[in-house]
Amino acid sequence: MGRTTMEVGADGVALITIINPPVNSLSLDVLASLKESYEQALQRDDVKAIVVTGARGKFSGGFDITAFGGLQGGKGMIVVLYALHPSNPTVYYHVLTVPFVTFAVEQPKPGYISIEIITDTVEGARKPSVAAVDGLALGGGLEVAMFTCIVSGTQRLPRLVGLSKALEMMLTSKPIKGEEAHALGLVDALALADEVVNVARRWALDMVECTRPWVATLYKTDKLEPLGEAREILNFARVQARKRAPNLEHPLVCIDAIEEGIVSGARAGLWKEVEGFQKLLHSDTCKSLVHIFFAQRGTTKVPGTTDLGLAPRRIQKVAILGGGLMGSGIATALILCNYSVILKEVNEKFLQAGLGRVKGNLQSSVKKGKMTQEKLEKTYSLLKGALDYESFRDVDMVIEAVIENISLKQQIFADLEKYCSPHCILASNTSTIDLNLIGEKTRAQDRIIGAHFFSPAHVMPLLEVVRTQKTSPQVIVDLIDVGKKIRKTPVVVGSCTGFAVNRMFFPYPQAASFLVERGADVYKIDQVVTKFGMPMGPFRLADLVGFGVAVSTGFQRKASPDPEIKKYIEQARSISGVKVDPKKKYYPQLSKLPNKDIVEMLFFPVVNEACRVLAEGIAVKASDLDIASVMGMGFPPYRGGIIFWADSLGSKYICSRLEEWTKMYGDFFKPCSYLAERASKGASLGAPMEQAKSRL
Repeated sequence: MGRTTMEVGADGVALITIINPPVNSLSLDVLASLKESYEQALQRDDVKAIVVTGARGKFSGGFDITAFGGLQGGKGMIVVLYALHPSNPTVYYHVLTVPFVTFAVEQPKPGYISIEIITDTVEGARKPSVAAVDGLALGGGLEVAMFTCIVSGTQRLPRLVGLSKALEMMLTSKPIKGEEAHALGLVDALALADEVVNVARRWALDMVECTRPWVATLYKTDKLEPLGEAREILNFARVQARKRAPNLEHPLVCIDAIEEGIVSGARAGLWKEVEGFQKLLHSDTCKSLVHIFFAQRGTTKVPGTTDLGLAPRRIQKVAILGGGLMGSGIATALILCNYSVILKEVNEKFLQAGLGRVKGNLQSSVKKGKMTQEKLEKTYSLLKGALDYESFRDVDMVIEAVIENISLKQQIFADLEKYCSPHCILASNTSTIDLNLIGEKTRAQDRIIGAHFFSPAHVMPLLEVVRTQKTSPQVIVDLIDVGKKIRKTPVVVGSCTGFAVNRMFFPYPQAASFLVERGADVYKIDQVVTKFGMPMGPFRLADLVGFGVAVSTGFQRKASPDPEIKKYIEQARSISGVKVDPKKKYYPQLSKLPNKDIVEMLFFPVVNEACRVLAEGIAVKASDLDIASVMGMGFPPYRGGIIFWADSLGSKYICSRLEEWTKMYGDFFKPCSYLAERASKGASLGAPMEQAKSRL
């Protein structure tokens, strides 16, 4: 249970400490305790000023999202706003001085949770408050640091840093460090970690003695642009928000609250913020994002593996075989997190090319301002090249990332067994080959595991940890730990063709090809899929990636009514040598499919395959597939992942549509037994199976 403590020093400063490990999140218990501590400090005559800090080097990681479940389920209602709009700036080692000015919200209905965290009487008490922020202040944590107490982040931040910067921070969630925060005026002073509380005490006492200014942030206007200019900035922000996230409402709610505060005053802005939060809290988007939040944190809980009490071994040195696109990306991800890496290639030319790719990845970060040249050189020094296995004798893990050739991989793993130590983890980045085949010629099959990264490996957040029936739990725990340390979300899956992510989405381009070959418009499909929330449509993806299916989908497509378009398509077919199969039946109704049907005909087969993955035990829980679909294939997170989205529509509905299309178009759409059984019982697809066979 989270709480706060209060200690009053001989100097008359009350030190309130937020305690809620691991990041001092703001749970309802913490907020209630914070309110109680403040009331005590304000009532005590021996308290001159107040300093708030967080325990163990972290001010606060933000609002405790676990409270959302009860609120959405009707168990209570917080009527003060936590920024559902993304406002997650990070502030390091600083002192912030802002007086408390906030308001109470009364809830007349019984059973509602009314949080009156510090009322207007605080300002009347004339006891200054200072936030001593050590480590981080994220989201609601920053709002407490600004002394908004989960209210009015949209109102105070623009008054502290200016409208444009505040919009950037709130709408992009881009964190900032202490130096920038100080330059912006978000914080008043910088201090070392072990001095931050003492410095905050001195600032608070100086404010009592009127030697430092004490201005209510809510009423500062010097950094706000004139009304006309402010409206132009806000309108531009709306355009950008709609372009960047057309299906998300909360960025616009955030902008509306900011505008209300500028036009009608901060108090009106506060109420606008509360009103917006009430609406957003119960939205499907909020429920989906909360699901993704917890599902992501649950991927590392694997029954029968992570519950055995095994501690991850320390991995320090990693070898990578292959310096191509994937190998160089994996190497980049590792050295960025301070792992020593050996990159092996078959000859000097390929080796230098691979090393160059890694350096190019780092230089890209320098150009974007994410890394200094000095940091680049230090990071790159962790990488060494090799043309043989001699330097592999002391590595802790090897990741093979060569071409998809079974015999080649088998020979590599046989060689690795000879040169590497008995404790070395033998991992493969294969995305298509059964790991049991790869390790067929080795004795150390308990050390063989899949480490399937997604391209570009140093950017994409997902890591599929693929185990065979012989992979030891210790090796799985070790790779999960490495994945977390290189800032990936590890999802443990069983071994099969395509594993979880690729296998789930095998039907996706097939369905798109099916529709186009039978009369649907390729451009409309891409447009509809993008509007649904995918980063790009299946055909644009085919053009960019260039995989083989692009030949059948990119050229074998029905012409639109425009004769000029038809002429170009026929010419493309002639050049490529691809001919349209005259035996394929044309379905006029598919050329006029409504958007809803296009989405369903593309993604219901994906849902169907995901059900097979669950039924076969390739994934241990449905929420893992939700995370895999979002982080591996770009399925929109605000829809909650592929299974969560499917359950929002209902298993009966999905099964009935698939059965309808099966009768019309064939067995490609035939629902699997898992889906059909769930539909017959009206059960959700994400509910745990009673007796699931598992490859985990």
